[in-house]
Amino acid sequence: MASSSTSVNISIIVPAFNEEKLIQASLRAMKEALVAFHQLGWGSEIIVCDNNSSDATAALAREAGAKVVFEPVNQIGRARNTGAAAATGDWLIFIDADSHPSPELFRDVADAITTGRYLAGGSTVQIDATDGVAMFITRAWNRLSRVATLMAGSFIFCERAAFNEVGGFDLQLYASEEIDLSKKLKKLARKRRKKVIILHRHPLVTSGRKVHLYSHREYLRFFVRNALSLGKNLKSAKHCFPWYDGRR
Repeated sequence: MASSSTSVNISIIVPAFNEEKLIQASLRAMKEALVAFHQLGWGSEIIVCDNNSSDATAALAREAGAKVVFEPVNQIGRARNTGAAAATGDWLIFIDADSHPSPELFRDVADAITTGRYLAGGSTVQIDATDGVAMFITRAWNRLSRVATLMAGSFIFCERAAFNEVGGFDLQLYASEEIDLSKKLKKLARKRRKKVIILHRHPLVTSGRKVHLYSHREYLRFFVRNALSLGKNLKSAKHCFPWYDGRR
């Protein structure tokens, strides 16, 4: 079991594809939130995986003090795996490049790690948008996330050893890779007599930009086509367009 006096090293991994508009503010929020770990004497690093960006994402991340690694294949799960491979921490925290964790959320992560009871975890989310449909879907997701213990891709923390043992993110998937990882980590947690937790007291604040970039009709088409394909579309970047078409 970890304790507050035990030195723990945390690696924050940020997959980033053409995120020059938001990366600086997100990294600033992450660095400010790290105080929760530093107060315990824990070490930390921030690794940005530049996922073949064509803008200034990598330069801005370096300017902000992050370690930058490169992944040429444009795929979120692959970018996260590449970032994890470069990490030195005992625990990994995957955070999207358009998200802002708070010190309170990181403190809840530290508390979960310190108990020694958890193998991994996630957080409920709060979008910075006022669209009614998007807010309804977010609330529905948060409820499902807590009931089914499914981690949102925008915020996942787990033991490095556990992540490696389950093979990381599935490279066949271009979306819903976090659901697959959740299932694998839950299975491993049961084997180790540990748990996966969804934190909810201090939700992760994440960008609602996709609410404005894509219409409700486009999202409906995505979900219907994915359902009809029985998940096969999740293995195609073309069909998972909200993440890969470059709209920013």
